[in-house]
Amino acid sequence: MAEIDALPFPFAFKPEAMALVVIDMQRDFAEPGGFGAGLGNDVSRVMAIVPTVERLIEGFREAGLPVIHTMECHRPDLSDLPSAKRNRGNPSIRIGDDGPMGRVLIVGEPGTAILDELAPLPGEIVIEKPGKGAFYATSFG
Repeated sequence: MAEIDALPFPFAFKPEAMALVVIDMQRDFAEPGGFGAGLGNDVSRVMAIVPTVERLIEGFREAGLPVIHTMECHRPDLSDLPSAKRNRGNPSIRIGDDGPMGRVLIVGEPGTAILDELAPLPGEIVIEKPGKGAFYATSFG
């Protein structure tokens, strides 16, 4: 067992059973002009956490612990995008539309990429997921 000095009490854990999962830290959710901004979100709030996530990733890597990244994204033909998800709300831009960073939340497009500061290293697992949950329609389980 290892232990982290934390409040309100130390946190004990088994390093061999621990991984860091970094969820959807993508340009489309974090940068002006992306999908998140098109939904009316204040993306500066996402960007504010980036230095903390970067330090956390560095700590896990230095400790030799796994870092797993998720990306919400869809196939270019949108065959994995339910119409209810594409059509919900009243965004200025919808999933699959052309946007300032390419097609919104489409695999391989620039906006779908993980932020440079948090980008996976070779060998780190990246889970591409067509929904909000990392276990739906993925191999994450």
